[in-house]
Amino acid sequence: MKNLYYILILCVSFCGFAQNNTLFEKGNKAYNEGSYEEAASHYQKIIDQGEHSAELYFNLGNTYYKLNKIAPSIYNYEKALLLKPNDTEIKNNLAFAQNMTLDAIEVLPETGLSRLYRSLTSKLSFDAWAYLSIVCMFLFVVGYILYYFLNYATHKRISFISSFVFLFIGLSLVLIAYLEYKKFKNDQPAIVFDTEVIIKSEPNNRSEETFRLHEGAKVNVEETLNEWKKIKLTDGKTGWIPSKSIKMLKNF
Repeated sequence: MKNLYYILILCVSFCGFAQNNTLFEKGNKAYNEGSYEEAASHYQKIIDQGEHSAELYFNLGNTYYKLNKIAPSIYNYEKALLLKPNDTEIKNNLAFAQNMTLDAIEVLPETGLSRLYRSLTSKLSFDAWAYLSIVCMFLFVVGYILYYFLNYATHKRISFISSFVFLFIGLSLVLIAYLEYKKFKNDQPAIVFDTEVIIKSEPNNRSEETFRLHEGAKVNVEETLNEWKKIKLTDGKTGWIPSKSIKMLKNF
């Protein structure tokens, strides 16, 4: 009976996979024919069924870009970039879409060391850094074992020093992976979908206006209170925005 259950699950999964492939091909065909609304509908159906991939979000972003829908275009490019952080094509298309936005939000300058650290750690995701640390720890163990089995003093010395070099690198990578994981968890990016929205100083409509944002602007959510979210921009500005005015990016 249990085997029959697993076979049934496998058949359902296969059928779902085949259906999503068909929808994806239909979306690509509609896109190539210039039927962008139809293409977006096909891609969105796949997402609604629970499938997520960088290629899918990238194609959906391209479709909305062709439709001149700024916020949905940027939103899907950003989601694609979350799944493939170093993809050059996604970054380029995202930059084109961001040129259509009205808000010119500056980025706070970083110190030399901070900029160097960010340029290094941004090359890989936190789980990739964790995998690299495991490799280094494995090499540390191999080097330490070789130290006991090698016969020549020179070889033993090289093995001993190498093992501890790998240990140091491995521990450093564990720290980087942990810090990047914390950053990933703390970062809650979102995209503004309203054509224009007033950012308030407090989470209510009676409070004063601090600034305004327009569709496609990227914000980071720091706090949620009832129907309001406290946001922070890359230039350091903060304020409260209605929850319905934005869409969270990490809602896979």
